[in-house]
Amino acid sequence: MTPPTTTTTTPQPPIAIVGAGPSGLILARLLENAGIAYTVFDRDASASSSGGQGGTLDIHVADGQQALKEAGLISQFRARARGDSPTIMMDKTGKVFLDSAMFASQEVEGEKAHADRPEIDRRDLRDLLLGSIPEGRVRWGVRVQEVFRGQDGLMGIRFVDGRVEAGFRLVVGADGAWSKVRRLVTSAKPQYSGFHFLTTIIKPSNPYHSAAASVAGKGMNMMCAHEKQVVMVKLGDESYYVGVAMALPESWRQENADLLANPSQLGAALVRDYLADWPQAQKDVVGHADEQFRPWPLYAMPTESLSWETVPGVALVGDAAHLTTPFVGEGVNCAMYDSLQLAQQIVKHGVDDLTAAVAAYEKEMFPRGIDLIQRSAKSGELLFAPDAPRGWLKHHVGIEVD
Repeated sequence: MTPPTTTTTTPQPPIAIVGAGPSGLILARLLENAGIAYTVFDRDASASSSGGQGGTLDIHVADGQQALKEAGLISQFRARARGDSPTIMMDKTGKVFLDSAMFASQEVEGEKAHADRPEIDRRDLRDLLLGSIPEGRVRWGVRVQEVFRGQDGLMGIRFVDGRVEAGFRLVVGADGAWSKVRRLVTSAKPQYSGFHFLTTIIKPSNPYHSAAASVAGKGMNMMCAHEKQVVMVKLGDESYYVGVAMALPESWRQENADLLANPSQLGAALVRDYLADWPQAQKDVVGHADEQFRPWPLYAMPTESLSWETVPGVALVGDAAHLTTPFVGEGVNCAMYDSLQLAQQIVKHGVDDLTAAVAAYEKEMFPRGIDLIQRSAKSGELLFAPDAPRGWLKHHVGIEVD
């Protein structure tokens, strides 16, 4: 039965932001600083919910850190971030092809490797951004069914429980891969890459925590093989984030629901069926996870979709606009920079000319998003190639290896 519809008639702020991830929250902070009213809507039950997301993010100087700087949060970010997290790349025999600690003071491809990319846990970044806006600006536990244009020309949001919030001049979709806002500007849908990550956690109390530490240390270890990866990343609480990437059918998640509900059985199956000839440390860690594996099928928007005509009352940032695979590590940086540019255009044009603001923002966002999608697709090809990670190192770092 369809829930009854109730419509809020109280005056609305001019801008609604759908999604309280990094792009939505830093946009909120930038609007807060500019004195522009907004409301953020998010499906998570509360500020303490994680939405099933973990891991770390490396925040780059030219985009992510620039957005934090403009938001007045760069010093707080630096206090939470870690700058001494080396990356090690190996093949499945355990041969080390790259240890970024070796390049801490060397120029590689025109930049100091990792020196300008401090890492922060995803949850810590969210806490930082949430703490930078007044309590009550985010409406928690609301799941968007659709975004629509009312008869008065203003935008409305219908939630799955039947409630409606209407009267917005602009709705910003910061709602990720399966954005409910996106359909107002394009009919294009994300395309499956052919790969899944299955992610989990090894806590300090886990008997196999020392195995993860021996592999990843205080940073990240990426072990590559043809159409497979095992990634381990140390988190701020001493746990390790573990990701197993494989070529899997798009329907794998639905077909293996029972296996996903049992982490010990799934871990054993991954070791038996996919990692039998991998080093023992990787098998020990994958086979003894503390939490259920989170399936993460990798999708990307088709690049030709980033060409829509500006739609009055609607803007997209981050994955909602240009979803990509994670193989260049720039998704969150590009998303935060989207929000910076959109906020700057809103401030420049004012809330009475939001269509012009969005058009100016999209003119800069489209080529940036297309470039990101294309570079990540190429990087993914190299990371899962039969000779991985050799081709990736040659292409991205300029290192020739045997």
